[in-house]
Amino acid sequence: MARKQDTSRFDPEGTRLPIKLDTTSNGEFVPRPLERHSVLANERAVEQVGINARRLGLSRRNFLTSSAGAATTLLAFNEVHAALGKTGSFYDIPQLAALDGGAADATLAKREFIFDIQGHHVNALERWKAPNMLTATGLKFMPQSKCAYLDPKSEYGHMKCFTSQAFVKEMFLDSDTDMAVLTFTPTTYEDMPLTQDEAEATREMVAAMNDGHRLLVHGRVVPNVAGDIERMPELAEKWKVSAWKTYTQADPAGETGWWLDDEEHGARLIEMARKTGVKTICIHKGVPLPTPFMTGKNRKFGGCGDVGKAARQNPDINFIIYHSGYDLKFRGEEFVPGKHEIGIDSLIQSLQDNGVKPNSNVYAELGTTWRYLMKDPNEAAHAMGKLFKYVGENNVVWGTDSIWYGSPQDQIQAFRTFQISREYQEKFGYPAMTPELRAKVFGLNALKPYGLDVTDIRQSFLADTLQKAKGINAEQPDPTYLTYGPQTRREFFALLKAGG
Repeated sequence: MARKQDTSRFDPEGTRLPIKLDTTSNGEFVPRPLERHSVLANERAVEQVGINARRLGLSRRNFLTSSAGAATTLLAFNEVHAALGKTGSFYDIPQLAALDGGAADATLAKREFIFDIQGHHVNALERWKAPNMLTATGLKFMPQSKCAYLDPKSEYGHMKCFTSQAFVKEMFLDSDTDMAVLTFTPTTYEDMPLTQDEAEATREMVAAMNDGHRLLVHGRVVPNVAGDIERMPELAEKWKVSAWKTYTQADPAGETGWWLDDEEHGARLIEMARKTGVKTICIHKGVPLPTPFMTGKNRKFGGCGDVGKAARQNPDINFIIYHSGYDLKFRGEEFVPGKHEIGIDSLIQSLQDNGVKPNSNVYAELGTTWRYLMKDPNEAAHAMGKLFKYVGENNVVWGTDSIWYGSPQDQIQAFRTFQISREYQEKFGYPAMTPELRAKVFGLNALKPYGLDVTDIRQSFLADTLQKAKGINAEQPDPTYLTYGPQTRREFFALLKAGG
């Protein structure tokens, strides 16, 4: 591994690990304190990074931006988890990779087509209630150190963390992501922190660097918000949306949610989607929404009991369940048929109750879910194993909920090496993680509901400007290793108060 000049503007001391086990939230839930095994895993990784950097004669920063730095971090996690008896899964990396760049690249380098169907940014300077964000109670949730590279002297410097430019850098330049979908949050049409035209502006910015394949956009629709369903034909025609994004937990009055299989809201939404010809609906399920739309009474609408019936009644509609119904309140274990009102098990139970077979018209998306599963090998094995077993190996789709978690590269590298242990495979009937299965999850599975062809897409990438920029960036990588979402209760409630 050759020595190189350290020119980093982002983390010159190399204090941030390339694989992040932290408390960051996507802004939809209060950050959870790290458990002891995650704290110990981070401590061991920091220690081992220092040792290996010295062995190779590199600065910490230069070592961490190499594939060997990522390998060292993941191997340190393995060491701690194994010592604590967490045997459900592990990161399958040879020990040699911690000190040998070639061995690390052989395991961690890009080889798959990656299609991230859950990306976020906001119009931070205008739509996200900027005056409130600049108050003492609002802006403090984002420490100066996180966004110093974005003109810290500007009063809006912090706010630029969430813009389209930051999104493009973190999502496309600093990760192996090939394509992404820009999606929305559950607000009224007037209060959207990113409007449809602003999302289109980002799509056009990315499209200018190729032929338009790199970034798709959703159409936001919350059917119990007046006028949303009626607006769907305009969104489909004017903005060429690729799918619909909706939230069954959302309610403008903060009193109740709605179900996919109810006549007043769900059935009308599905029928309008059918009429527009955009027949893929992405539904937020699981992760609770403490927005102005919602009170504690709405949590039950994050359950997936309605999914199976809606899918059975509408076989021509694709239902993509965002977060796979994952709820942080319930720890993952083996699925046992019964009464499951919330969590991944509620999705599985609903499919079984309605005779919806694996690999049908219901898809499980991994945004935030995988980010949290990375912290616990046993929970990761159960959650991923169940999704493959009951939703289908062809119907688990990749999403990261970034930019909230910064660049998704750490999620990609962790999943690229994730392996369910033989013990759990044999005991619970979970599949082994093969290169073919990972490739399906990373991008191939999502092509079907989005009506895309990977051969055409890859051809369009060969000589586009963004591909060239990715190549230049790879020659001298300068990742931020930042996360953008709140990391503490104080930061979370400041963000919520600011209208985030």
